[in-house]
Amino acid sequence: MRRLPTIAPVQEHPDTPILNYATYKFVGLPDCAALGAGYKALATELGIRGTVLLAEEGINIFIAGPALAMRQFLAHLRQDPRLADLSPKESWSREIPYRRLFVKIKREIIRMNHPTIRPDQQARAPALAPKDLARWLAQGHDDEGRPVVTLDTRNAFEVDYGGFDGAIDWRIDKFSDFPAAVQAHREELRGKTVVSYCTGGIRCEKAAIYLQEQNLGSPVYQLDGGILKYFEDTGGAHYHGSCFVFDEREALAPSLEPDPVGRPHPGYSLPPANAKT
Repeated sequence: MRRLPTIAPVQEHPDTPILNYATYKFVGLPDCAALGAGYKALATELGIRGTVLLAEEGINIFIAGPALAMRQFLAHLRQDPRLADLSPKESWSREIPYRRLFVKIKREIIRMNHPTIRPDQQARAPALAPKDLARWLAQGHDDEGRPVVTLDTRNAFEVDYGGFDGAIDWRIDKFSDFPAAVQAHREELRGKTVVSYCTGGIRCEKAAIYLQEQNLGSPVYQLDGGILKYFEDTGGAHYHGSCFVFDEREALAPSLEPDPVGRPHPGYSLPPANAKT
């Protein structure tokens, strides 16, 4: 076994011993193929399952495994200066909610099919802290008195599990449909402070850059850390339902625990396993 970074003792969670990570970073990784080979070997050695997506624009991770193994894997990632500030959202479960390990090299770590949107190479929209969004929603406006709209950038089937109260939902089937939806509905956003959001932040980061380019005449933000970070920081105020996740847990409650009743409307069927994100 290879020599792994030394880490601090791991807090025990006897009832839910499996640690789940969701994290991403847009950063130039021209050597992504070589990185992927090393990550796959180490994750396999540590008994970690889930998905690691790599592209020249960055990394996108949703994985799970025993807590010590997960901490070791994260410490290894952070040894690369480009990934030293990775800060995954954590949740705990009884079992690993993934059946296999996948390490994939992609053109994009989240597919938008809009080559000019490169968060690793251009200025990003400002990130809005979850507690600030909760405060704005409670008071009904931003700090400048402008009306605030939350814009859901997720797929329609995900939105059916839950979302922010009063959020705009354009019922897109896949994220690459988002630019066309903006063009069709841009007047809904004009003159309002727009906060784009998604599950963990990756989609709304690209979405917010695209929105900024549309000259809507008002501020555009991305929700920092997405819904999962919002749950962690606020407990889910002004949010109804649960949050769909792409693993066997299916949905998480605002407590970040699997939600056994967190299902979409009656008659809805789950998307196929290869659903587009």
